[in-house]
Amino acid sequence: MYMASIISVQNLKKQFQVGGGLFEKKEFVNAVVDVSFDIKQGETFSLVGESGCGKSTTGRLITRLIDPTAGKILVNGQDVANAKYGELTELRETVQMIFQDPYASLNPRMKVKDLIAEPLVIHTKFSKQERERLVYEMLEVVGLNVEQANRYAHEFSGGQRQRIGIARALITKPKLIIADEPVSALDVSIQSQILNLLKRLQQEFNLSYLFISHDLSVVEHISHRVGVMYLGTIVEQGEKDAIFNNPQHPYTQALLSSVPIADPTLRREKIILKGDIPNPKNPPSGCTFHTRCPYAMDICKKDIPVMEQVNGKQAVACHLMNGIKEQAQV
Repeated sequence: MYMASIISVQNLKKQFQVGGGLFEKKEFVNAVVDVSFDIKQGETFSLVGESGCGKSTTGRLITRLIDPTAGKILVNGQDVANAKYGELTELRETVQMIFQDPYASLNPRMKVKDLIAEPLVIHTKFSKQERERLVYEMLEVVGLNVEQANRYAHEFSGGQRQRIGIARALITKPKLIIADEPVSALDVSIQSQILNLLKRLQQEFNLSYLFISHDLSVVEHISHRVGVMYLGTIVEQGEKDAIFNNPQHPYTQALLSSVPIADPTLRREKIILKGDIPNPKNPPSGCTFHTRCPYAMDICKKDIPVMEQVNGKQAVACHLMNGIKEQAQV
């Protein structure tokens, strides 16, 4: 059962500069806007949303693969958002990442045993024999054979490569794994194997996951809590069952209405959102979703909604929900 928070993200922001050449005006894209959430020990917190909503950028900010513009990233109570490169050793040991494309994240010139052992070379003073022993143990943990240790990445299937990526991430015994679309490039049958492996490893090592995906069926299978992102900000977050069974934000409702139902006797009314996602270089004022929201009010165009609890299991940033809550309290 999950307990204390492994990581706390507070008001995280990231701006990317675009343009700004000799004859170009500087422009900025707000990729992540005021994102906050906690991940507790032993739980899976998932970020979902359309492509370009900022979920992968959030994962890379937490690992400090890219630097945040503002905000805090507390890892075991220590803020690493502004830490210098030499001060990130503990972060690298505590937080590791599994990437979407396992082949692109593995050096094709290195043998599998060297790929998996590389974090040990960087972060520990183990002998070569000790590193090899740990590598062989980890290969068996993720479902690979010791005999495969001397092969190269191109000799493996996609699912096997992802197992190698998982072994590489686990070798330093981290507490948090950031899994960025870890099964989206795999066949459906292989997806279930990798998801079941991640769940087994979570129980075995008491791992926490930040699971990033656009596939809601996968998210429902693996998550404890879910955060829904739209145009760089979280619009709703809470316990998985509450989000999937009783979505509060209009965007969450639209997302879930698009998920196919396995039972052909059941029907779900699909919510079609009008218009396109706004340009992040020039986002709408107020609630960024108001240009596509079927319930938009005047206040939505002017004021940014605040994330508030609507019940004990989920919170939502929506003027409509907050207005209903205020009327109920009167």
